Amino acid sequence: MHLAKVIAKVVATQKAEKLVGGKLLVIKSVDEYRNLMDHEPPYVALDCVGAGVGDCVLVDWGGSVDNDPRMVSDMSIVGIIDTIEFE
Repeated sequence: MHLAKVIAKVVATQKAEKLVGGKLLVIKSVDEYRNLMDHEPPYVALDCVGAGVGDCVLVDWGGSVDNDPRMVSDMSIVGIIDTIEFE
């Protein structure tokens, strides 16, 4: 999993059947201080938690998402980050 910021929403009138009703958002990776990592490209992720533009989110992709039959995307937003606390 990694941290990202939602930077835009995607409007797609035609989607694969399993994506119908799902919200797609454009995300960009951030560091632990929520600074955008400009050297990283943006990605499109399926929102599973009701995130919106400007939210810092937890993103899961690849292995764990691919093996879960409930997930219909290989990159999903699985949490909205409220705070990050350092010890």
